[in-house]
Parts: sequence; structure tokens; C-alpha cells
Amino acid sequence: MHPKKRHVDIVVISDVHLGTYGCHAKELLFYLKSIKPKIVILNGDIIDIWQFSKRYWPKSHMKVIKHLMNWMSKKVKIYYITGNHDEMLRKFSGFKMGSFRIVDKLVLPLNDNKNAWFFHGDVFDVTMQHSKWLAKLGAVGYDLLILINRFVNFISVNILKKGKLSLSKKIKNGVKSAIKFINDFEQTAADIAINNKYDYVVCGHIHQPEIREINNMHGSTTYLNSGDWIENLTALEYTDGKWSLYKFDETDMMNMKEVKEEDDPNSSVLFEEMLAGFNLMKAS
Repeated sequence: MHPKKRHVDIVVISDVHLGTYGCHAKELLFYLKSIKPKIVILNGDIIDIWQFSKRYWPKSHMKVIKHLMNWMSKKVKIYYITGNHDEMLRKFSGFKMGSFRIVDKLVLPLNDNKNAWFFHGDVFDVTMQHSKWLAKLGAVGYDLLILINRFVNFISVNILKKGKLSLSKKIKNGVKSAIKFINDFEQTAADIAINNKYDYVVCGHIHQPEIREINNMHGSTTYLNSGDWIENLTALEYTDGKWSLYKFDETDMMNMKEVKEEDDPNSSVLFEEMLAGFNLMKAS
């Protein structure tokens, strides 16, 4: 049985990369079922349209889509902020359907007259701006690294009886240029937020969950990053005037195993419609 739903004013989820091998869709679905949000902000790279294909789309990935659609039917406000892996949706920026809308960025007023600026963050990525083919090649390499990581962890846990490890995290944390990129990304986002007098700046893109105050000579802002559902399995929550970082943990894993899986006969129809839609976007 699923635990009692927690009421959340705003939930921010990014970098899910549905349609890739690295995506932890089952864990995300369990999390989505555990909360009752008023506003949902999907901050980019939810569906990986770059790598979307008919060859890999598990039932769990479709169930995430259907759960979001169920929230829409219940009039939960959902903002889909476009990212680089779903950049094809940018041509539909401004689209509205009921409580759902597609935007490139978003500013929301919060409690105590504070405001929050939400955007994915790929605009700061030089690789994205000037060498898109290189970024796409990197995305495929990252997906392969995640597959290798799963194989390594299977051996580590089941044969060597040791804990799990993250190869991509080790690479990121061990390469000075990667650390500098993350620091520069966070500082740049904060500088622009301070200049525009935003109290909070909320990003995704770099798969690095974070909540921290950043200062410069003109003021300060709170920088937040929702992380991802590839490695960190994190989301941002805003409730009663406070931000917090949710992280899927071992307790969630144990509870998830007790939830009975259900098949949905309509999933294949919805998948074919999505496939046709994405092929249409790529052709135009």
C-alpha cells in the first residue's frame, strides 16, 4: 500500500530523460504518487526527444506520462519548461490546454512578496550554444556510461557484496573543468537573478541538486537546482514558505517493492500518438 500523500505547494522536477536507459521512471512514479501538489513545474528534459525511439519505451515511462495527465484532469497547474533535450517543444512555447502550459521560462510570486525565476539552464552551456552535435554525442555517451554503471553495480552489490558507486559522479567530481563549469553555471544564474531582483532562481540541466544562497556585490539570491532522475533521484519542494530538497532513499525503495504493478491497456495507443508527434516535430 502506498504511503499517505504529502501536500506540497510546488514541486519542481527536471532532467528525467524518459526514453533513455538511465531514467529511473519507477522510482519517479512512486514519488509522484506520494505527493499531492498544487503546482507542478517540469523544468526541462522530461522526455528525451533527442534519443526518443520505438526501440526503448518501457511501461514505467508511459505511466509517468499518464500520472501527469491525471494531474491535469484534476486541474493541477502544470508548467512544462522546455530544456535542450526537449527543445523541439520550444516552437510551442505559450501553448495552453486547461491547467497545462508550455513555457521557456517562468516567474512565480511566492509567500512574503518573494518571487522565483524558473528556467532549465542550457542557455548558459557553451557546448549547447555552439556545438549541438557534440552535445548530442555527449548525451549518447552519458547514456552508455549509465548502462555500464548498472552492470558494475550489479557485480559490486551481488558478487562483491559492496555498495553502489556512480561512475559519472566520480568523473564529474574528479575533473577540475567539470567542477568549474558547475560553479560558473550557478554563479551566472545567481548574478542574473540578483540583477533582476529575483529572490530565488531555480534551474535544472547540470544534474547537480542544490539549495544555497549566493552573493555578489549587488545583493544575494537563493540558487536552487532540482537535480535529476538519472543519478540523484531528486526534486525540489516548496511548502509553507520553505524550500526543501527531496531525495529518493532506501526507505522509499523498500516501500516501492510493496506496491503492486498494474498494466494499462491504453498505453500502447498513447505511445504511438507520442511517436507520431515527435516524428512530426523532427521533420518540421
